[in-house]
Amino acid sequence: LHLLSRRQRQMCIRDRAYYIVWREIMNKQKFHNVMKWIIFVIYMCLLIYVVFFAESMGRTSQTRHIYNLEPFKEIKRFWKYILDNDSLGRIARLNIIGNVVAFIPFGIFLPVLSHRRIKLIATTLYSFSLSLAIELTQLITMVGSCDVDDLILNCLGGLTGYIIYAVWYKIIRRED
Repeated sequence: LHLLSRRQRQMCIRDRAYYIVWREIMNKQKFHNVMKWIIFVIYMCLLIYVVFFAESMGRTSQTRHIYNLEPFKEIKRFWKYILDNDSLGRIARLNIIGNVVAFIPFGIFLPVLSHRRIKLIATTLYSFSLSLAIELTQLITMVGSCDVDDLILNCLGGLTGYIIYAVWYKIIRRED
């Protein structure tokens, strides 16, 4: 290095630094972890968009607070129409199935991102907490409606996601 000019030494050091950074980024495990987090952030952005901004989902500002604090009231009401092929059936399916499906990825991501440290009960509690934050934000901002049934369905979605993860993990472990 002493035979090289100052500029050449700087370029060697810079190139070596780039190589080290590139090697670390391309380290398979770290790369997979980064990709998992990127996908999780995209999922959360989509969830927030659908819950607060998607006009096609009825996410427009209300003139008053709309809420339901009676457990299973809306689930019972929509359950009657879930198999109908009209607009009410579509709304019922969107409400019941959509609230569950929306949180399934959350229930999968938690144990994956925590390297299996977050278990079933914690996943359900985190699902409840996120759902509660969403519902209270909807109540305060008067966008959508605050519904205790959404809390129930979202927790069911998080729980379902965790079960899917646990079954998948057992299958993968058997193959190894």
